[in-house]
Amino acid sequence: MAYAAIAGFNPVAGLYAGVVPAIVGSLTSRTVLMVTTLTSALALTSQSVLADAGLDPKDAGNVATLTLMAGVVMLLMGVLRLGVLMSFVSNAVMTGFSTGIALQIITGVLKDATGYKPEGDNRLFQLGDWLAHVGEWQRAAALVAAATIAVWAGTRLVRRLEPVALLVAMTAASVAVALLGTDVELVGSIAHIPAALPGFSAPDLSAVPELLGGAVAVAFVGLAQAASIGPSVPNPDGSKSSVNGDFAAQGLANLAGGLFQSLPSGGSLSRTGVAVSAGARTRWAGILSGVLLALIVLVCAPLAEHIPMPVIGGLILVVGGELIWGKRHDILLVLRTSRLSSAAMTVTFLATTQFPLQQSIVLGAVLSLLLYCVQATRRARLVALVPDGRGRWHPADVPADMPPGEVTVLYYDGVGFFAELPGIETSLPPADHARGAVLILVMRGAPDVPSSTMTKVLRSYAHDLHRAGGRLILAGVEPGLAHTLKAGGLDRDLGPDGIIPAGGALFEPLDQALLTARAWIAAVRSPSLHDPRDGPERPGRPGPQPPDGP
Repeated sequence: MAYAAIAGFNPVAGLYAGVVPAIVGSLTSRTVLMVTTLTSALALTSQSVLADAGLDPKDAGNVATLTLMAGVVMLLMGVLRLGVLMSFVSNAVMTGFSTGIALQIITGVLKDATGYKPEGDNRLFQLGDWLAHVGEWQRAAALVAAATIAVWAGTRLVRRLEPVALLVAMTAASVAVALLGTDVELVGSIAHIPAALPGFSAPDLSAVPELLGGAVAVAFVGLAQAASIGPSVPNPDGSKSSVNGDFAAQGLANLAGGLFQSLPSGGSLSRTGVAVSAGARTRWAGILSGVLLALIVLVCAPLAEHIPMPVIGGLILVVGGELIWGKRHDILLVLRTSRLSSAAMTVTFLATTQFPLQQSIVLGAVLSLLLYCVQATRRARLVALVPDGRGRWHPADVPADMPPGEVTVLYYDGVGFFAELPGIETSLPPADHARGAVLILVMRGAPDVPSSTMTKVLRSYAHDLHRAGGRLILAGVEPGLAHTLKAGGLDRDLGPDGIIPAGGALFEPLDQALLTARAWIAAVRSPSLHDPRDGPERPGRPGPQPPDGP
């Protein structure tokens, strides 16, 4: 209810997000203990998406449309096995995004907690404005919020009560306010909580075009949050969780919840943690949580209207503070890792305080991809392999040139990105004095990434070697990459035995390449050849021909 209220939604929609989505998500999830419900990030992102589209967040049709569309995106990502995309969202970006969300949670309840609504477009400015106007806080509201936080802190000192500290603080503070007759705003003054199960909610199909991009952003936020639950909460029965299976489960949960007055939902790490700490061992914990919440709504809904808003404000301040405190290790880790990671985290954090959240998460995803590409490009290198005479190879620096009439072996260590190849090209030994020499480039470490840039770089270097009287041989080429290189015509430039595929023993392609290279060098030295640059003549098969042009 609090998350929904912070984001400007009907609190009842937040309450119902813990009923149908929780039941369907727990029934279908591959991570059996994962609880699917509304999270703070999803609530704020959904509000931002609807506001950006000019749609009313309290209109049930708009909410149903957004929830259903987010569910479709989640389901498709699961069916198409796109869970690997979450690997490209870096820890630095998610840390900045999560910390920014926590700040939004805190600033969103400052008015409820103290009675003073801070001003400013930026969340950081709002926090500063709130602190600068302490004298304008409403005393009763601020004291109730402070007392709520104090009860929560005291309850956490009792180990057995720690999992229910929030519930104890809410109940105790609400009862105290009622007994003392403290004049503060109540939940009932902003929303009516019906004692009824969620009813059917029809989507407004006219809102679909305006919500296409926003639904993808909402789905991405939900999936990014849930992706960390599987590794953190292993299945008690020993079965394996699946990111793609969890994506599909969250999609089904939103498709069902969207038809029954629910806000967009996703795997909640905090709710899952509460369930685990309380003793959850099977998926029935999540299923029963939804069923029990439905029963509580039927029986106790009128009581919820008597909860003071400063109590909710104080509890949400606790939640936001715990989110930030829980990220302290990740923040320090990112700061110690690299300046680039620190910059990505900082930019994402600042974006969540200034821009709509759907834009912030897109910016974070782009930063993650750029960070990955830059780091992959920096990692790419060439390593010389030198034999020791006993059949073992040792790494060494790339030689400054290629000795004429000898074999040079280099190992390509990279990921095949086009951005790294210019650096690789400049690392290759000059071909000026490579007469009668062979360069063997071991490509076993190169993945099957289709790259026309790689074909172009290898072809250019092969031509340089050919003009100087040398030759290039590729060894240990994976099948997909070999197909790409041959489709680009590189096999014609290198000759019929110039691309040796990976297979068999680890060094078998290299051994085969060495035999081919030594036979070629021996043939070049044969006096029967007119020009070593033409390659060795074989009966019935000409050697590699010089390229066209100069």
